[in-house]
Amino acid sequence: METVSENRAFGGIQGVYTHSSESCHCDMTFGLFLPEEAKLGPVPVLWYLSGLTCTHENAMTKAGAQSWAAEQGIALVFPDTSPRGEGVADDEAYDLGQGAGFYVNATQAPWAPHFSMWDYVAEELPALLAENFAVDMERQGITGHSMGGHGALTLAMNLPGQFKSVSAFAPISNPTAADWGRKQLSAYLGDDEVAWAKHDATIMMKERGFDGPILVDTGTSDQFIDLLRPEALAAAVAERRQQAVLRLQPDYDHSYFFVSTFIEDHVSFHAEALYAD
Repeated sequence: METVSENRAFGGIQGVYTHSSESCHCDMTFGLFLPEEAKLGPVPVLWYLSGLTCTHENAMTKAGAQSWAAEQGIALVFPDTSPRGEGVADDEAYDLGQGAGFYVNATQAPWAPHFSMWDYVAEELPALLAENFAVDMERQGITGHSMGGHGALTLAMNLPGQFKSVSAFAPISNPTAADWGRKQLSAYLGDDEVAWAKHDATIMMKERGFDGPILVDTGTSDQFIDLLRPEALAAAVAERRQQAVLRLQPDYDHSYFFVSTFIEDHVSFHAEALYAD
């Protein structure tokens, strides 16, 4: 692992690091904010998964999460959204290939050799963090925006016990029934829709749910709301009678202005769960 940069921020350190990934078979970059409390011992971890076209940097610089994480004494992890570099498959479309990993383990050509973002977020990067930083991997929460919200919800429901809390900003909630999803799941996983199910938050909510608190915010003026399908997730939550807070925020869109407006709520929500024991 190599340090790209480390900057003092809100009493802690915002770092950017690169390493050779065994899951993705390329160099990967991630951001990590450590609050001042990390000097004294391991702190809880909140994952932030970004959306289409983003890198590790978007939320790190636009969401304004570090001030609230510093206040709560929790670390923030900002992974990239896909593998990158020469030799990594890509597509001319913004919603497939580099920048659009969809947090799955691809099984189809040309994506399979590198696109293993599920394993990267679920296994490899947590192990790297635990080995190198003062983080408590027994206390993890996960959040994300858009494609990252999809990843946060599906990872949380498929990995029981790994995350104590999950939240999302404008998540792609029902990708097997939307253009933001069917295209990518078919490309990465093939045409067998049974393999898609674990990557659909609405289906997973019906089948498994989540043993912990859930918070989801979506703007009513989100220009992509028909692709996000928040109503499908809401129906699944009601059907399962799952503990969850689902909010439609009047007049907010899909941008980081929306995310930064409600990031304090989400960080506080996770902090309450992470420090509950």
